[in-house]
Amino acid sequence: MTETAVMQNAVMRKLSVRLLPVLVAGYLIAILDRANLGVAALTMNADLGLSAAAFGVAASVFFVPYVLLEVPSNLALQRFGAPLWIARIMITWGVISGLHALVWNAESLYVARALLGAAEAGFFPGVIFFLTQWFPAGHRGKILGGFTAGIPIALVIGTPLSGLLLNLDGWLGLHGWQWMYIIEALPAVALGIAVPFLLPRRIADAKFLTAAEKTWLSETLERERLAQEAVAPGKHSLWKSLLSPKVLVFALCYYCLTNLNGAVSTFLPQILKPFGMSDTATTFVAAVPYVFGLAGMLLIGRWADRPGRRSAALYLALVVSVAGLTAAALIDQPVLKLIALCLASFGVFGVLPGFWGLPTALLAGTAAAGSIALINALGNLSSVVNPAVIGVIKERTGDFNGGLLWLALMGALAIVVLTVIVRLWGSAERRVTAATVEGNVDAHR
Repeated sequence: MTETAVMQNAVMRKLSVRLLPVLVAGYLIAILDRANLGVAALTMNADLGLSAAAFGVAASVFFVPYVLLEVPSNLALQRFGAPLWIARIMITWGVISGLHALVWNAESLYVARALLGAAEAGFFPGVIFFLTQWFPAGHRGKILGGFTAGIPIALVIGTPLSGLLLNLDGWLGLHGWQWMYIIEALPAVALGIAVPFLLPRRIADAKFLTAAEKTWLSETLERERLAQEAVAPGKHSLWKSLLSPKVLVFALCYYCLTNLNGAVSTFLPQILKPFGMSDTATTFVAAVPYVFGLAGMLLIGRWADRPGRRSAALYLALVVSVAGLTAAALIDQPVLKLIALCLASFGVFGVLPGFWGLPTALLAGTAAAGSIALINALGNLSSVVNPAVIGVIKERTGDFNGGLLWLALMGALAIVVLTVIVRLWGSAERRVTAATVEGNVDAHR
């Protein structure tokens, strides 16, 4: 093994061990505090008198301030540093998530969800940007797969846990869903307080790296930055960069992907409820598709890091998603429907790390933080529209099959937009990755 390979392996291993667990834990908690609404709905809807449409609005309203505040939040993160800003986000959303226990009707729930969206805005794109400051492009599929694995991990663990907490109904005069919100809010506050002590702000502050390792990492990321600028030369203002066709097409693609991910996470317990199980059993069964989602993230994320494989990995994930969602919509037999949902989850969650490897390889400079945030913000507009659409379909048809077909259509649209991205910028992304790899070799010859 060459000296370069030894250095690279040592640095990537240290970064993965020291940074990733903290970030995954934070994202796990974020998804839990966001998605536990779907479990709470099993009993909360009746307690508050919520219709399916009203619940859809509650799920949607979270993303209105979330989308509006994404870019400002990420720019603040760049100014104040990721550790401090991520801590602020986590503490704020933890407090507001706990206050969900105080809602008493649809309107108060809408307010609580909107405040939670405002509090959490910027966390995901902030972490994505933070990771680009530490991991070279050739490693990001695997690393982003590890980070975004917080989604299915949270749902595998959190869905059954939330279901068990519903059994606290009546303790100290509170409903089970109220205890669920209170108890599940505490980890966000605790980890938020610890984050500034666990995450270094800059490479120079990373005490776990040797001086030689810091030098290698800094030089590697600088070569990558220069390669990115060579692909897209010229300096642009922040707003010109944000509104560039490249950023907007990436946002459209991510819009389609978040349609799949967000809706599956929000509605899965209610999709499975007609199987005739208890609320607790439903939440345990709902965790099964997320196990397949975790496998999809890790396997497809690793495959996407192989030279020339990123596009193929994304196409595979999307085709599997569309096939699984369509089958789930057309099948009413419980076991077969669950198998179809597991297949869909493998693709729905597996596509995320591979996707983020594309824009993070092609966006550079001071506008990168804002551009990544804008892609995430515009993409999450689907979460404003989608729950309400699916809620209306459910009310008019009596089941979620029409909603599943709607999601399959979004997956098909994602394939079309991905094809546009590959045709326009796929070769540029491969040149950036190749330039980084060649630089690593040349630097130690």
